[in-house]
Formats: sequence, structure tokens, C-alpha cells
Amino acid sequence: MRSWLKPTKMEWLTFVLLMPVLCMLLNSMLFPDRWDHRDVMVYSTPFIYVEGFVSWYLHIISMHWLRKRFPDIRQTVVRLSILTVTHIVLTSITFILIFYCYDYFHFLQYRLDMGQLILSLLLAVALTMLATATWEADYTIRQWKVSLNEKEALQQMAIRQEFETLKSQVNPHFLFNCFNTLSSLITEDTRRADTFLNELSKVYRYLLRNNEDGLSTVQNELQFIESYFRLLKTRHGEAILYNVDIDIQCLELFVPSLSLQLLVENVVKHNMLSKNKPLTIDIFTMAGNKLVVNNNLQPRIIKGPSNKVGLENIRTKYALLNQQGFQVFQDEKNFTVVLPLIWNIAAEQTARESYGHLN
Repeated sequence: MRSWLKPTKMEWLTFVLLMPVLCMLLNSMLFPDRWDHRDVMVYSTPFIYVEGFVSWYLHIISMHWLRKRFPDIRQTVVRLSILTVTHIVLTSITFILIFYCYDYFHFLQYRLDMGQLILSLLLAVALTMLATATWEADYTIRQWKVSLNEKEALQQMAIRQEFETLKSQVNPHFLFNCFNTLSSLITEDTRRADTFLNELSKVYRYLLRNNEDGLSTVQNELQFIESYFRLLKTRHGEAILYNVDIDIQCLELFVPSLSLQLLVENVVKHNMLSKNKPLTIDIFTMAGNKLVVNNNLQPRIIKGPSNKVGLENIRTKYALLNQQGFQVFQDEKNFTVVLPLIWNIAAEQTARESYGHLN
């Protein structure tokens, strides 16, 4: 059955509530002295109900058809104008038929009274317009909800696409820097280059697995950083040091996946490393559910190539997650990044729904 032929719950409710009132008013006008008489109640009321149902259904399908014919919001005035005329005509025809049929067949000794007919038409049109306004209000609210849902769905699609784009940046960014390192090692020390390549394969498998999710627990991030630091140690030896001090209560909280890897990679890329002046990276938690990555600042004199992902990637992820508190600080001695930890599991579930969970 076509959907536009099917009345809504609100339209059924309007019929159920208004029809008894309309029936009583019409009987009182047709038979003002005996509207509550047994014959009127037994014979006239069912007839009016049947006639009323047919009229009501014609109102409904004409209204639904006009919505289908003029769906655009810019066509609202045209649609409502035609709807008003259509409903007034249908109502008038219904009541004229009832009065003239009663008169023609002398139903229950009825005789036509034009004054009663005109008054009943005015009341019927008023009730019809009231019902029509109710139906249109219900339709407008439903359309508004649909519009909001569609808008939200489009926004979620855009967010998912943007988040997937951010995730797709991580692997090329990681490989770009690792291949540069591997290229240097091959010319310096082939044995260390071979060890580096083995560690790289292990770390990259881990990276691929963990980059599937929008969020990752602090514990998972730290496990990956342990592997990643072994990779860095293979390349830089004692020129890089790191310290980790994490509150155990924060281990099950969440951060955007691979945030720590991007930050550590960013630190190594932009700072000088030497045994005499090692680069030290501190990862720790602080009050207010915050994870801090801090390093001593010793900028490279000659900067290497960069595809400018790192910090902006993480900043954008937090923005998409609607999480406040991502901060970057720098002074003469230190460079510090503060990551707000996501503690509400509902936020994690929302993020997975919004940004997609790839199996």
C-alpha cells in the first residue's frame, strides 16, 4: 500500500476525538428538539459516522497527495492554499449531501432548514480547519525531525570521512620518517640498518592494528610507545632517553589512537640528538585526567623534510571528538603537549559510531 494513502496516528486520533463532537452537533441541528431521541441515536448517528469517515479519509488522502505533489518548502504556500480550498469544498459537499439526503428521503421526518444548513457548514469548516491545522503541525514537526536527522547524518558522514582522512595520514607520515632513517643507516652501518628494519616491521604491524580504532586506552598507547622507543634506540642509542610515570587509574582512559607515537616522532624530528646532550622525553599524568608529553628543547639547526601532520592531526581529532583541553606549550628549555584523557566510556562509544570502527 502506498504510504500517502495511509493515515498517521495523529490523523486517526483526530478522527476518534472530533467525530463524536461533530456527530452530536450535527444531530442537534438536524433534530433540535429530539437530538437525543432513541431513533436519532440509533439511525442518524451511524449514518453520520459512515459519511464522516468517508469525508475524513478523502481529506487525508488529498492532503497527503498535495504533500507528495508539492514537497519543497518553497511550495508550502501553494500547497496550503490548495489544501484549504480542497478541505472546504470536501466539507461543504459532505454536509450538503447529508442535509439534502435527509430532506429528500424525509429521514426521521426531517425538513430542510437553510439556516441550520449554513450554520452547520460554518461550524464544520471551523472544525475541519482546526483538524487540518493539527495535521499540518504534526507533519511540520515530523519533517523537522527528519531534516535534523538527515543533517546530523550528513554531519556524521563528513566527520567520519575527515577522521578516516586523519587516520590515513598516520601511516605515510610514520613511513616517511622511518625510511629517511633507514636510508641514513644503510650508508652508516648495515648491521644496525638490518636490526632497524626488523624492529620497523614489528612496530608497523602494531601501528596498522591500532590505527583501526578512533580511540585507544592509555595502556595500549604505552605498550606501543615501548616498541617504538626500541626502534628509536636502534637508530640513536644513548642519544635519546625517555621516562614514563603514569597513574595506574589513568591506564584505562582513552586518547585518540597513536597520539603518543605522533608526538614522540614529532619530538625526534625537530630536535638534535647526541650522546653528550641526549634528547629526553617524559611521559606522565597530572591532576584532572591529563597526559603530558614533555621534552627538553634543542632545535635542529638544519630542519629535515616534513609533511606537517603531527600536532595538527591530534588537534583536529580532539576537535572532532568535541573534547576540550588539548594544549601545546613552549619555552626556552622545554616543549610540552597536554592531552586530555577521555574518561567517559559513552564518549568512546560515540566516537566509534561517529568515526567508524573498521574490522
